[in-house]
Formats: sequence, C-alpha cells, structure tokens
Amino acid sequence: MDAPRAREQLRRRYLFPPDTEAPQDREGYARPEASTAVEKKEKPLPRLNIHSGFWILASIVVTYYVDFFKTIKENFHTSSWFVVGGALLLISLSIACYCILYLEWCCGIEDYDVKYPTLIPVTTATFIAAGI
Repeated sequence: MDAPRAREQLRRRYLFPPDTEAPQDREGYARPEASTAVEKKEKPLPRLNIHSGFWILASIVVTYYVDFFKTIKENFHTSSWFVVGGALLLISLSIACYCILYLEWCCGIEDYDVKYPTLIPVTTATFIAAGI
C-alpha cells in the first residue's frame, strides 16, 4: 500500500457521517446512549495489514534461522508425541483456514463466529493441545 493511500484511509477512519454525531444535553455534554451509536457504526480493521505482515515475515525468518525443517527431519521418528502435536496443529490450522478463506472470503460471512459459535473454541483448544 502506498503512503498517500494509507494516510487517506487513516483520515477517513476517524471521520463520521453527520448523522452519527452525538446529541448533547442542555449543558453541552454528550449523552451516554449516543456514544454507543457512534461506536456501532465504526468499521473493523482489515485482517491483512502492515502489523500482521510483519509477524508473518518474522515467523518465517525465525523458522529459517533455527533450522526447524532440518530438526523435524532428523527427529521425526523418535517421538510419537510429536506426531500427535503435529496432527492437532494441522487440525487447528485447517479450521482457521476454513473460517478465513472459505467462510469469510468465498461465502461472505464476516461474523462467522456468530453463525458458527463452536469453531473458535475448538480451534483454540486444538492449538493449545498441540502446544502442550
């Protein structure tokens, strides 16, 4: 993303349409119920941004410098727990890809955690179990 476009998106993020201005009471203070109406109309941040790109790049660099794949190749048959952890990690990543790629991008369901409430806890549980 180029710098002028990023600046323009940053400016637009904090601008509200005129109908979302908070009504004020006689003293000039905004009423509390009005601030929630403004918060509901805000758009969520995009999933792919500079911050997430940095963390993806950092994970690739760390994986390369610790010789992760060489260690996997040498120690694959020594422990059955490694295979169980790898399978659980694969399940967790496949559920995450299903949520992000298929449900959000293909089907257009942005709130997949509302429509399918068990996906997030199952993904989190399998990821934690894989880490243990």
